[in-house]
Amino acid sequence: MTQATAQSKSSRRNGLIAAIGLGIAVGMVGMAYASVPLYRLFCQVTGYGGTTQRAQTAGIQVLDQTIKVRFDANTAGVNWDFKPNQRQVELKIGETMQVGYTAHNNSAQTITGTATFNVTPQSAGAYFNKIECFCFTEQTLVPGETADMPIVFFIDPDILKSEELKDIDTLTLSYTFFPVDEPKPVAQSNIGADVTRTIQ
Repeated sequence: MTQATAQSKSSRRNGLIAAIGLGIAVGMVGMAYASVPLYRLFCQVTGYGGTTQRAQTAGIQVLDQTIKVRFDANTAGVNWDFKPNQRQVELKIGETMQVGYTAHNNSAQTITGTATFNVTPQSAGAYFNKIECFCFTEQTLVPGETADMPIVFFIDPDILKSEELKDIDTLTLSYTFFPVDEPKPVAQSNIGADVTRTIQ
């Protein structure tokens, strides 16, 4: 074997090793990005960690038995006043209910936030069905803007089939808003303006 042939084989081997290493690195980055939506999907399907379900339509069965739902609001890194419009409701199991939260941007910057949410007890997340919720999309508030954020939900009657939950009379739905990205430029005319809108 000539020296040129040996060098050629060595170069091919090194190139193959480099390509494999690059492929593994790209795969790992891809898996890291995919893990978040996959985990979110797992939580939504199973109700794991108190994650609620998303429903397209209202429930078809309404029971005479009632349940209370409390509402909690938190922020982490967004300068907003964020609160439920009512602290608690009582509804029939299976009944569709609309409630709302209000957010107000106290800062001089436009802020985009996204809400994480869960239900306690955590195992009740599998039976808490949201038809409409501000948590499905990012929310952007300009300085001084106030937004009304409705939620439409129902509690699946199958909750009564759960040995763990059949005697539970109160659930808590909790939201926390986090910042999404850097503040966006604001037109001078918006600064300090009081704006109110309803998020659909």
